[in-house]
Amino acid sequence: MKKTIVITDEFFGRGDEELGALLMGSFLRKLCLAENLPKEIVFYNSGVKLLAEGTSPVLDAIRMLEKKGVGITACGTCISHYGLAGKIDPANVGDMAGIIGELLSDGHVVTI
Repeated sequence: MKKTIVITDEFFGRGDEELGALLMGSFLRKLCLAENLPKEIVFYNSGVKLLAEGTSPVLDAIRMLEKKGVGITACGTCISHYGLAGKIDPANVGDMAGIIGELLSDGHVVTI
């Protein structure tokens, strides 16, 4: 069954941001090693910061997932809001209609 992961924040969970950043990095790097990878990872709100060239501490893991065939989509409105245009690969930028289509077409959606 197809799975989509939705990442809505640059931190994993609520509470201490330093811990949240560490946990997000651990999650994405461990996901690279998983046998059953998601079909897509959708990033919105401050989650798009994880895709920013030059500032993301986890871009290496995201690129590895992409090389393994996982689709990566970032909310274009969120990218504009955070001033990240030019720092995120335009091939990964989507709009809300595309994100809705992705979320409704898959068997399971996991929100982080």
